[in-house]
Amino acid sequence: MRAAVEAFAERGFHATTTRDIASRAGMSPAALYIHYRTKEELLYRISLVGHERSVRILTEAAEGPGGPVERLTAAVTSFVRWHAERHTTARVVQYELSALAEEHLAEISALRRRTGEIMRGILAEGVAAGQFEIPHIRSTARAILSLCIDVSRWFDPSGPDGPDVLAARYAALVLRMAGAGGGAEAGGAPAGTVTGSSG
Repeated sequence: MRAAVEAFAERGFHATTTRDIASRAGMSPAALYIHYRTKEELLYRISLVGHERSVRILTEAAEGPGGPVERLTAAVTSFVRWHAERHTTARVVQYELSALAEEHLAEISALRRRTGEIMRGILAEGVAAGQFEIPHIRSTARAILSLCIDVSRWFDPSGPDGPDVLAARYAALVLRMAGAGGGAEAGGAPAGTVTGSSG
């Protein structure tokens, strides 16, 4: 699977051959088929693992300690950090969906809908508690998830900002998007407590 991730990330699903994957894994193409019947099945397994991980990250944050601000901060921090630290895998997981077979895409799409539901739940909780001011929860949730996911597309581990710095900055930005008051200073730790609904 690691070999496939590297090949898909470097060349794209359609340009990658099973021979490319097998060579990276140090095995013959015939040996590869012992584990996976098709190249698409391999992509599906990678995508499934990645999307299940996404759901788990957001669920843990949503069920974590504190109020809506702390939970939103935890969700964004964890989600951004994963997409930065595992940027190669995440890029394949998030951007090769069109290559999945119909039945596999349906399963992955259900997991993606679940991530949206979790994020909307955190935002709705904050609105109900008077801590967030969000006119359109669904659109805001989609924008937040898109920001986090896109980190995997451009993240450069040799760049000046590591996963932790990016996670803190994105969490502060998202708190401002949610109308949660002052949030945190860019590059610093996100604020632990924010009261009131004014932006």
